[in-house]
Amino acid sequence: MTGNGRTTDAATTPFPPVILIGPPGAGKTTVGAALAARLGVCFTDTDAVVEAIAGKPVSDIFVTDGEPEFRRLERAAVATTLGGSDGVIGLGGGAVMDAETRARLAGQRVVYLQTGFTELAKRVGLDHARPLLIGTNPRAQLKALLERRLPVYDSLAWLTVGTDGRHPEEIAAEIAAVVTGS
Repeated sequence: MTGNGRTTDAATTPFPPVILIGPPGAGKTTVGAALAARLGVCFTDTDAVVEAIAGKPVSDIFVTDGEPEFRRLERAAVATTLGGSDGVIGLGGGAVMDAETRARLAGQRVVYLQTGFTELAKRVGLDHARPLLIGTNPRAQLKALLERRLPVYDSLAWLTVGTDGRHPEEIAAEIAAVVTGS
């Protein structure tokens, strides 16, 4: 592989994207960057794309513009990224709840970073602001969010990789081995 995400064989076939999904705190950004480095391709985080377009952090978009506007920006960022990337893409945790996005993910190499509730609660801290976990009972909100999203993550997964108690490099190595067939 070369750094531009293309294979080095004579056909110079684009490297099909690897798309990481999972709940907040699953490690999509950290594992995605490690996986991209391992594969020699680029990494794109769709939340970062949204922030660049909006000119402000995701949490500010939620507060000032509302969740519907964030989801509109997210849908557009995912569509653009999927249409133009041949590397590793990390989707925001809720992106998969959009029907248009799910249709775009059909037949793609979607990797679900499966993480248990206890591990997620530790990783997200539940004491610092995540837009959808703000409120009187962030633990209950995380549980409700997972109940809605887990079946969707499962249904979209081409590959499911457990992350509990594992180092991001170990997870990236496992995914790379499957993706490259080695």
